[in-house]
Amino acid sequence: MSPSPSLPSALVESLRSLLGPEQVLTEAIDLVPYGFDGTAAMKQAPGAVALVRQTDEVGPVVALAHEHGIPLVARGSGTGLSGGSVPVPGCLVLGLNQLNRILEVDPANLTILVETGVITQRIDEEAAQHGLFYPPDPGSQKIATIGGNVAENSGGLRGLKYGVTRDYVMGLEVVLADGEVVWLGNRCVKDVAGYSLKDLFIGSEGTLGIVTKVLLKLLPRPASRRTLLATFAQLEQGAQTVSDIIAAKIIPCTLEFLDQTTIRCVEDFSKAGLPVDAGSLVLMETDGAESVVAEECDRMMALAKANGASDIRVAANEAEALSLAAARRSAFSALARLKPTTILEDVTVPRTHLAAMVKAIAQIAEKHHLEIATFGHLGDGNLHPTILTDERDTEEMERVEHAIKDIVSQALAFKGTITGEHGVGLAKKAFLRQQLGDASHTLLKRVKHTLDPNGLLNPGKIFD
Repeated sequence: MSPSPSLPSALVESLRSLLGPEQVLTEAIDLVPYGFDGTAAMKQAPGAVALVRQTDEVGPVVALAHEHGIPLVARGSGTGLSGGSVPVPGCLVLGLNQLNRILEVDPANLTILVETGVITQRIDEEAAQHGLFYPPDPGSQKIATIGGNVAENSGGLRGLKYGVTRDYVMGLEVVLADGEVVWLGNRCVKDVAGYSLKDLFIGSEGTLGIVTKVLLKLLPRPASRRTLLATFAQLEQGAQTVSDIIAAKIIPCTLEFLDQTTIRCVEDFSKAGLPVDAGSLVLMETDGAESVVAEECDRMMALAKANGASDIRVAANEAEALSLAAARRSAFSALARLKPTTILEDVTVPRTHLAAMVKAIAQIAEKHHLEIATFGHLGDGNLHPTILTDERDTEEMERVEHAIKDIVSQALAFKGTITGEHGVGLAKKAFLRQQLGDASHTLLKRVKHTLDPNGLLNPGKIFD
């Protein structure tokens, strides 16, 4: 990891006075854990780390960084997969994990107010105690923070039916680039007063402001749920089944796809009883009223059979259903055991192009002589081609770069997007103009300059 310039001593002393000496890290060994996130092959040590314990400490820290002209990178658990929280040289990392309090649950109004460092899964667990449900479920939900979810507008397995983080954010407390604190949004279900500024900050990846509190919408917990697993001999059969389910106007809770490489790795990792000789499999989950669940289950089984499913397994109980879902959630971790470097890509295409996109990825892997496993949330068109490589192999990494360009270009040719849920960050910023065009790309930069004229908040992310 590259060393980083130290911060001005006056700034460090001011931070220690504000937060306490133990909350400001400057020693090289202490900075190492803050020099990378979940993205492969991206590391850079910060100049220092400031760990806040109260939301009202964030504004003064940001104001100090602004006063000294020091770049500031906010960070939660560091599970991001686009380099969004990787430091820049000489920056101050603002650690938000200790802002982990659930401030209010309001069952009557179906809302929950939390601090930015609260772990995502804990929000749903708290909601469940009141018979309620927080649907967004990124793969890293056991360790990811809600602030990071808001910054990246995270999705997850249930995104097909329930949407992404943006769909549940009703209000935000945000610290702006100069340290000013604002509240954006409202507790009301309907509110059209002025610009929807909270939506501007959701998915902004910490480049416009730093989220300190989040007001979230909750839903009634589904009365019934059923999980199915369909096995196919061919790669394209599984992808086509997903497209056919959506075309039949069925919107299940979860509709997930795994190719053979992923199946074998996941089974070796999770021992969930997956068929390792299958060409692909589709995990389907339907929830809601019992009668609706039963009908959707039967219709999806029929479509899977029509596409040549060799086997369809219905989870016998909740424990088996949870085991199958947990196996799918382990896909990234399971694949990461195969090679020293695992690059998890993230593209989305219209669902009518799913089978063609899955086939194209396989052809790209063959063209560049690479091992690429594919899985993802195919119900909403979101694919995760996962490149298994070794960042120490310079020649192979060049082929990886060419493969990523081909995958992105193919997704855009299908009228898709360069990222469905991981964000732009460092990993995808080279492709953003290709998707948006010159005018829209320039508009984004104008918004950034307006809210952060000195370019101090998470610089270098989304665009240079």
